[in-house]
Amino acid sequence: MPPAPLSRSGKSRRTTDSPISYFIQKALETPGLISFAAGLVDEGSLPVEEVGAAVAEIVADPLTGRAALQYGSTQGLPELREQVLQLVCDADGVRPSDVNLTADDVCITTGSQQLLYLLGEVLFDPGDIVITEAPSYFVFHSLLQSHGAKVLTVPLDEHGMRMDALESLLERLRRSGDLPRVKVIYTVDYFQNPTGLTLAVDRRAKLVELARQYSTNHRIIVLEDAAYRELRFTGADLPSVKRFDPTNEFVVYTSTFSKPCSPGLKTGYALMPPDVMAPLLHLKGSHDFGSGNLSQHVASRLIASGAYAKHAEHLRNVYRKKRDLMVQALETEFRDFPAARWTVPAGGFYVWLTFDGIDTGPDGPLVPAALEAGVMYVPGQFGHVFDDTDSVPNNECRLCFGVATEDQIPEGIRRLRKACAAISAGKREKVKAGV
Repeated sequence: MPPAPLSRSGKSRRTTDSPISYFIQKALETPGLISFAAGLVDEGSLPVEEVGAAVAEIVADPLTGRAALQYGSTQGLPELREQVLQLVCDADGVRPSDVNLTADDVCITTGSQQLLYLLGEVLFDPGDIVITEAPSYFVFHSLLQSHGAKVLTVPLDEHGMRMDALESLLERLRRSGDLPRVKVIYTVDYFQNPTGLTLAVDRRAKLVELARQYSTNHRIIVLEDAAYRELRFTGADLPSVKRFDPTNEFVVYTSTFSKPCSPGLKTGYALMPPDVMAPLLHLKGSHDFGSGNLSQHVASRLIASGAYAKHAEHLRNVYRKKRDLMVQALETEFRDFPAARWTVPAGGFYVWLTFDGIDTGPDGPLVPAALEAGVMYVPGQFGHVFDDTDSVPNNECRLCFGVATEDQIPEGIRRLRKACAAISAGKREKVKAGV
């Protein structure tokens, strides 16, 4: 007789596998496949020697070695929190006191993903509203589904999230009586995943202004996901959205050491208002009693020695070259393909490719045609949130140049062009046959 069925929680039933899992598995199972799908870092640039030296220095002294191998605090290593505070404030050209920040406002997390999840636990009840860009980071969408939050979206243009559209949405929610359900406005504001676009400076200030303006009965938090900020390889750095929150009330700034250093360290961080920090730490303590202590000591040692800054500069050169190779390959392979257009990111990992007349969706013809040609991309539909009443584009692709080698990038784009040509030829044959 089979056992009685398991009684699962509502959150467990709402939580499903990420749509990217299939594509990662397919890449692992298919020899010779060039993957532009998973947002992984450049394999050859991982800082093996630098991390090895930092670990050796830490364990060479029994005192520092034992401290690193012992439990840490829930909030994180004090030295690292001080360093993170200075890192962000230096990038913004301010002193911590100028923006009402101290190391007490910094939390070290197990990657930035943990912060995204914990903040949801602090703020969301089922039915609450989160406003995101369209398209946006699809793994965050899955997280929101787990919390039972409803996602509403604001379109992007070449300068990032459109503030006129955001204001219109907030006003519409105010008139409908749904504004009290709005808890967070989420933006990936540097070299966005998935489009590679960056939020313009004037819109950063406006974003905080709108959050403040519509925080009538409760505070609306702006969640700034700056995971790719340190990977800028064109132009000058832009001030963070957090820079425009001088009272430290409205913006939670989160980032990670995964992209500019090593994902294996699995160490992220956030700067947040005190009344967000306190309940978040209560929940975090229930999760882990503190993120990996040795990793925090390694990150701190890398920053203190200058190895972190040097490695980030090296990565900027690596990814600049890869971006250039991908854009050049797109120009070469699609110059006679008027249906194709793409973004040219100033940093990060991603190019957003759009077609007219080709279905790039997970159930469309380009996915299997691309796999047959030996290349993989992420369907742009994954970056959108929709219901039965919404019309979601099915002609977009996310291409990641992070993990692909310099030789693979032009070859992968050539294969993608071959797949597109096969689909276009098939359409022409159908037209000729009168199908």
